[in-house]
Amino acid sequence: MNTNYSHLHHETLQNRFGLRVAARLSNGAEALPHDIGERLRVAREQALARRKQPAAVAHRRVASAVSRNGSSATLSFGDDGLGFWGRMASAALVLVMAAGLVVINVTQTDNRTLEVANVDAALLTDDLPPEAYADPGFLQYLKAGSAGSNAPAGR
Repeated sequence: MNTNYSHLHHETLQNRFGLRVAARLSNGAEALPHDIGERLRVAREQALARRKQPAAVAHRRVASAVSRNGSSATLSFGDDGLGFWGRMASAALVLVMAAGLVVINVTQTDNRTLEVANVDAALLTDDLPPEAYADPGFLQYLKAGSAGSNAPAGR
């Protein structure tokens, strides 16, 4: 069952039930004293004022164009409904996102440059000449040195 039809059917049943209850209360109100009847009348008017209005019929629009592509069709409704300010807000969001991407790129580039500069500064201020770092045996020396530093101090 279609959900829209089910929703409308449910509301119709609620409205019918409400009308039956109102008719029954109206018939019983004739036998009540005048002051109670007036209070009930005022309460009924307040309830009717607060009553949920019936749902409006779904807004229907006529498609301005139908595009066919093979075995499928696409409906076009013309304007997207954004208007001038909606388009301006969309453009502003795109610009903010683009600016954010540029800021991220600049920050990452600066961080990489800073890391390379720190490594270069460490190489230049170290006691060893830069040629030592290019020597393949130096890597073995560093590994052996770091393994030796973990050894007990009594050796």
